Amino acid sequence: MKTTTQRAEKIFSRIDELAAITEVPGGITRVFGTTEFLEGAALVLKWMREAGLEARVDAIGNVRGILRCADAGARTFVIGSHIDTVKNAGRFDGPLGVLAGLDLLEELIGSGRPAPFHIELIAFSDEEGVRYQTTYLGSKVVAGHFEEALLERKDGAGITLREALEPIHAGMPELPAERAGATGAAQAGGAWTSDAIMGRLRQEALAPGSWLGYFELHIEQGPVLYERKIPVAIVTAIAGQLRAEIVFRGEAGHAGTVPMNMRRDALCAAAEFILELEKMALGSKGGIMATAGRLDIENSAGNVIPGEVICSLDLRSADQSVLDLSYKKIREVCQQIANRRNIALEWRLLQESRPVSCDPELNALLGKAVRAAGYEAVELVSGAGHDAVPLSLVSPVSMLFLRCFKGISHNPLENVELEDLAATIEVMDRFIHQLTELWKYQP
Repeated sequence: MKTTTQRAEKIFSRIDELAAITEVPGGITRVFGTTEFLEGAALVLKWMREAGLEARVDAIGNVRGILRCADAGARTFVIGSHIDTVKNAGRFDGPLGVLAGLDLLEELIGSGRPAPFHIELIAFSDEEGVRYQTTYLGSKVVAGHFEEALLERKDGAGITLREALEPIHAGMPELPAERAGATGAAQAGGAWTSDAIMGRLRQEALAPGSWLGYFELHIEQGPVLYERKIPVAIVTAIAGQLRAEIVFRGEAGHAGTVPMNMRRDALCAAAEFILELEKMALGSKGGIMATAGRLDIENSAGNVIPGEVICSLDLRSADQSVLDLSYKKIREVCQQIANRRNIALEWRLLQESRPVSCDPELNALLGKAVRAAGYEAVELVSGAGHDAVPLSLVSPVSMLFLRCFKGISHNPLENVELEDLAATIEVMDRFIHQLTELWKYQP
């Protein structure tokens, strides 16, 4: 059997190979549904099949490989993360969890000691939400909580999600006859209908009663482990999140002729809002995280007063009451700014997720595995969102954080030390062994 260091080296090699598939030369960008995304999914599918997993790409573009046990009616333990990226991303956010999970299953297969439950490895297709401004598309489908209205959401080029799914569905084999009735008409006018796509998406969900649990390895995306020089931590909770889009509508005008005190400058209103957002978050002393990460100025030019500006809002907290109160407060402040500046305001709530608590029993096993590997069982709350959020509606969830360089993420500087990954592999081995032993004695 390979050492944990050798296994870590193989994971690194695969991460680098996947990172080389990118929309932008010299960087890493693999947004959901693009040619490069599909190429990356095909590579992960190839690796899963070479490992001996029963693998396929599902109707939302998730890559899924299952290791079945002898009992066909056994429950399923899911290991997963995502393979889509933000723009100009790092190598490890998402793919690390998928490829470390694949290594774990390869080790199980090589040991000749199958688990008494099915294990499914899922490379989720869209966790980041970059293209359609809504996260968890892949895991929502697996959880059975995908909203049909999302199919008509458009990206920046005006392409609907329904249209973006057509290349994925075109490459799928036909459904078995006994399932075909759920899909509705396959095609209409050469394009997949919403009914046909929703039929396929519904078939991809794992029934709530069939879940044994969910586990994900992810880089911390924060500095705690880096500063403390500890390789791993157990995630106890995931912060809730609100995403909104705010449209400020003023009046475009000539930069040299409209007096300063008569302007309806949409960008100035947006800028004031962003500063007030920062002030509110700083005043919460860590209770809230607030970001305006995207600003679109319509018909922008250096000599034109901005007439319309679209601003994104990302608000997060591990406390639902704090999240709700902060959202209400910043919306009121935004309206006050608009009123004072004679700016029309349009507010669109794009997505909302509640804080999630990780499963105490799975976390107890993770803690035992961490200590048995010789490390302190550090517990952290995740400020970032993860696929565990929608999956928590149907399954117990658990997560392990891996130390990353200075806590940097969503950035090309994202990095992981080989020895930290090797230590984490040992923890994961111990965790799955403990889960296997425990489940042997379940009725």
